[in-house]
Amino acid sequence: KLPKNLWITTSDNFASWGGGDDSYHNEDLNNLIKAVDFISLHTYAFHDTHYNSDFWKINETSSNSFSKKEIIENSMHKVYLYSKSQYNSVKNYVESLGIDKPIHIGELGWATVSNGLYGINGSKASDEYKQAVFLKKMREWTNNNNISCFYFEAFNEPWKDAGNSSGSENHFGLFTVDGKAKYALWNFVDNGSFDNMTRGGKPITKTYDGNLQLLFKDLHLPPIKKNIK
Repeated sequence: KLPKNLWITTSDNFASWGGGDDSYHNEDLNNLIKAVDFISLHTYAFHDTHYNSDFWKINETSSNSFSKKEIIENSMHKVYLYSKSQYNSVKNYVESLGIDKPIHIGELGWATVSNGLYGINGSKASDEYKQAVFLKKMREWTNNNNISCFYFEAFNEPWKDAGNSSGSENHFGLFTVDGKAKYALWNFVDNGSFDNMTRGGKPITKTYDGNLQLLFKDLHLPPIKKNIK
């Protein structure tokens, strides 16, 4: 028997919680919002670097005027604003119903490898540096606003796209399968946080052998916006 103080919800994409267009706004959704104890939404700006890429692409002036790192930092700030806007779109819809419910993030994440839509021949979103900036910005925002956030995910899951080892769905982890800490966690390796931990009997080490120059070779700028005349 479930205890009476157990919070119940369902977790879904932000659009399905009222953050999308009017086609999502119906009586069934409104009744669901009333029934759950809190809202658990998913927001994946990573995927939208391909599917809704206007916020992600850079203009040619920026590509010629700023350093690679500055452009990436600015691009990831736009990712933060984009994610925040999806959260706020749900918040605004729930409040428009006169309902006061906690709204938390059930899933968000950033993949580090892609040989498809998000890689070098696509949106160029996937790499460890961008993942690290994304994690930092998301945690600062959610912590400062008392928003619970489930970061997806701890370890890579190579079974998700088993026929394509470089498929993005396999590479959302903050650790590789064999226990190497990606760039977002290098500082935890440095400060000894993982000293007493192992993965498959091996100590936790850094990806790229801790070589930042090697990591930056896999860092690419977002695509440039095309001027339509």
